[in-house]
Amino acid sequence: MDPALLKERESFKRKAFATPVVETKKRKEDGGNSEERRRPEPRPPPQQLFRSHASAPGSAFKFGVLTKIVKHLKQKFQDGEDSPLSIEDILDETNQLDADNKTRMWLMSEALPNNPKIEMTPEGTFMFRPPLKCRDKRSFLRLLRLHDMKGLGGILRDDVLESVPRAEKVLKLLEQDIITITRQDKKKVLFYNDRGANFQVDEEFQKQWRLVAVEGIDDAKVEEYLDKVGIRSMEGQAAKKLTPKKKATRKKLPGRIKDNEHLQDVLQSYEGLK
Repeated sequence: MDPALLKERESFKRKAFATPVVETKKRKEDGGNSEERRRPEPRPPPQQLFRSHASAPGSAFKFGVLTKIVKHLKQKFQDGEDSPLSIEDILDETNQLDADNKTRMWLMSEALPNNPKIEMTPEGTFMFRPPLKCRDKRSFLRLLRLHDMKGLGGILRDDVLESVPRAEKVLKLLEQDIITITRQDKKKVLFYNDRGANFQVDEEFQKQWRLVAVEGIDDAKVEEYLDKVGIRSMEGQAAKKLTPKKKATRKKLPGRIKDNEHLQDVLQSYEGLK
């Protein structure tokens, strides 16, 4: 054999022995065959999957049942039927008798008692809870007057529609006693129309009133302006500031000897006795 090739062979062996080799071993998996672990679990059919999600707590199915119940009780109340119903009667009238036991327990223990639009009676029945305590034309008009007298502002028309049975007809009958204002959010607010406060104001005075801008002006600046133009009608009208009076403290007098005037008939003199 060629000496050059032998020399090259010996050099290759030395380099091979000098290079460290890391031997890797396969880890044994405990608990069964690896193929069984990698095998995916069978997926349930779509119908069974829908039923399992529908019966899960807090699912869209349960809240759909609750929504139908609230709308049904609200409509019954607005139609003049305010008798409380049991959960079975409610599910029967809303065509939801196929609700499972979990859904019924959730409705009776959590959903209906904690709903702000539903009222639960001591007997365990349920009825609609209106936002306002008025049931007819008279009670609504009385409530509107009370808000006007106490300065509580108006009443939302939406609350009236929910609280008063046949509210549209009632509002039509009380059209002369109501002032309707539309807010920026397009919601309508109802105010009591106090006819006793209606009076005619001269048109010239209205023009002068609209020309005066008082935004951002406090009472002190208004009084200063009136003083400049020679109007002193506000004198004596401002509330006087009451300064708390200091309580007078009594000074303690030094003790003094008092004569026993009430014992002068009892005392005797012993000056002559020795």
